[in-house]
Amino acid sequence: MEDLKYTAILQQNKALAGTISGKPYRISILSNVTINSLKEILEYNCRIHQIEPEIEIGNFDNIIQDSAAIGDRDMVIICYDMLSIVDDLNMYFEAITDEAFNSLKNRMKSEIDLILKNLSSIPSVVFNTFSASYFVNDSTQVSTAEKLVDSLNLHLEKMKRSNTRLINIDKLFIQTGINQAIDYRFYHSSKAPYTVAFLKEYVLALQPIVLGNNGKLKKALIFDCDNTLWKGIVGEDGVSGIDMDAASAPGKFYYKVQQIAAYLSKQGVLIGLCSKNNSDDVLEVLQGGNMALHDEHLVIKKVNWLDKATNLRNIAQELNIGLDSIVFVDDASFEINLIEEQLADVLTFQVPINVAAYPDQLLRLINRNFSLNTATEDSAKTQMYKQQFEREDAKATFNSIEDYLASLELAVAITVDSQQDIPRIAQLTQKTNQFNLTTKRYTESQIEDFMQRDDTNIFSISVKDKFGDSGLTGVAIVVVIDDDEKTAIIDSFLMSCRIIGRNIEQVFLNHLISHFASRGFQKIRADYVATKRNAQVAEFYSRSGFQLLSSNIEGHTSYTANISDYVPHSHDYIKITALSY
Repeated sequence: MEDLKYTAILQQNKALAGTISGKPYRISILSNVTINSLKEILEYNCRIHQIEPEIEIGNFDNIIQDSAAIGDRDMVIICYDMLSIVDDLNMYFEAITDEAFNSLKNRMKSEIDLILKNLSSIPSVVFNTFSASYFVNDSTQVSTAEKLVDSLNLHLEKMKRSNTRLINIDKLFIQTGINQAIDYRFYHSSKAPYTVAFLKEYVLALQPIVLGNNGKLKKALIFDCDNTLWKGIVGEDGVSGIDMDAASAPGKFYYKVQQIAAYLSKQGVLIGLCSKNNSDDVLEVLQGGNMALHDEHLVIKKVNWLDKATNLRNIAQELNIGLDSIVFVDDASFEINLIEEQLADVLTFQVPINVAAYPDQLLRLINRNFSLNTATEDSAKTQMYKQQFEREDAKATFNSIEDYLASLELAVAITVDSQQDIPRIAQLTQKTNQFNLTTKRYTESQIEDFMQRDDTNIFSISVKDKFGDSGLTGVAIVVVIDDDEKTAIIDSFLMSCRIIGRNIEQVFLNHLISHFASRGFQKIRADYVATKRNAQVAEFYSRSGFQLLSSNIEGHTSYTANISDYVPHSHDYIKITALSY
């Protein structure tokens, strides 16, 4: 998107409109400056990521009133611009009296508090930090405008709620260049300070938040090897002839990329190799002393002479993720073009000709497409996947799946409304695709709100076996209706792909129904909403003895069951080790 002109964005956005199915993602933009061009750029960015947006811009300079009257929106973006605030004072700001300064500061803090309060029920709020970068100041002193901005940003950081994310506007000004970010002529003629170049950068900063809220973030970063993780071709130059020396150029740039990959592996990103090479040569390099990236950081390696499209398909299958969860890094135009043509869902990144720019460009792509807010499970994800591969190897030694599952020594802990697990629960709703009956995405603030409601319970499960601890890997959100039949409605039922295939879902469902039976409930209802990724659970409720209520051509199927008639599936080899209410 960075390279597209505004006219091209408008044309392509118009062409994409109406081509994306699913419930629209509803965004409101509230601002004290004119920001109309943001709408089309944000729409376009949503649509190229298969998200259909519904965007409305509030009334000009009416943030507080609009925030109080906001409707049922999925996201609200607050652009509270300091340039307009200072301009409205109609005075040289450095000459402001202490009394007027304190009055303005306290008024703005009160307005921030009111805006955040008004938007407390919105799932996702983005608030720009305040900036003094517009103003010409003495670089050797702290200006009055900077003092005000610092005070407001500290207050904003202190008072933000769990549904609020802050975007550091100064970082975007630096990225764009302040003279390229602000057009004072347009500001003074129409109160529109931001250039298209800046708005594109701003939308890219919003991108990981929007993708995360819609379950569209990437999960795996897969590298080629030669001229990608090191300079040179190991099969021709030998291990001693390739360059990834932290003290040399260009080796230091490849070494930094390795450092980035090693760091990301501890942040929950799945790091792997997809390379046409002799596996023994690559293994020798990995075991050498010059690498920052080691085998312990890699969840999967496909080093062979198959075409890379086939290897990436196999990687997706073995990791049990979608191709649209993968970013592939390669130096060769041929390989990049092959993947773009054959695996359009895979996001590609080509090593730049100017290799000095390689680490920074890669980091920019990572920040826009991955979540680096780690839960406990994320930091151990690579090890968990390796444990899963051990389970698959062990499965081959058994004559029946039941004997294999019995050998795993499976243990499940079930927790209800655990406040400390809110980040991980929200993360699972946003990331889980295959075993997800309704694929509803929830933010941390929404999960917190559910837990505070009297009519809703959130059940979570953590799983261990003899190979290791898979952590919190399953969630069920249940809403109760105190009607004549006392009905429990399963809003969400999902499990991480790491524990699929062990019958844990049946034990989990058994427990849910037993729990509500003990509370006197007579009916339980549930839905299945079909997506491109969750076909494997299409018959889950029917196999569990639920009766069909209704279905439609859009793939929404509703089920019901009399709790007294429910016959639990028996899997005695799965032990429930702890219940926490």
